[in-house]
Amino acid sequence: MRIYLTVIDDTPEALSALRFAARRAVKTGGGVEILALLPPQEFIAFGGVQATIEEEQRHHAEGLVARAAGTILEESGVRPSLTVREGDGPKVIRQMIADNPRIAALVLGAAPGAPGALVSHFAAEAGTLSVPLMIVPGGLDAAAIDRLS
Repeated sequence: MRIYLTVIDDTPEALSALRFAARRAVKTGGGVEILALLPPQEFIAFGGVQATIEEEQRHHAEGLVARAAGTILEESGVRPSLTVREGDGPKVIRQMIADNPRIAALVLGAAPGAPGALVSHFAAEAGTLSVPLMIVPGGLDAAAIDRLS
């Protein structure tokens, strides 16, 4: 089964990419892997404060992933795999692709006006990826995404 890997965050373009990935999965008999990234934490001298910050970030990321999974399941019937990882986004994504040969494409959403860091990074290095990169314009409405996917 081919898997579409997408990254979720608080942005509307991430939801556009997620919708596109779910629609492609339905049409191809595939699945969706939703990744929430936790940025690496800088060392804080007071360990309790650092642990609290990390726990809050993890809860937020887990909530994002759970909401996204619910949306996909409700709209398309696809039950996605959910992953929350800490680290440098591009490195984490490349490692996930390397570790899972079923990942068929990386699906990212581009913000209208200026793409985010992940889109900029992978667009510049698309030729080095072992899977296709699909960039979904964040300004598309649901009907346009459904038509294109």
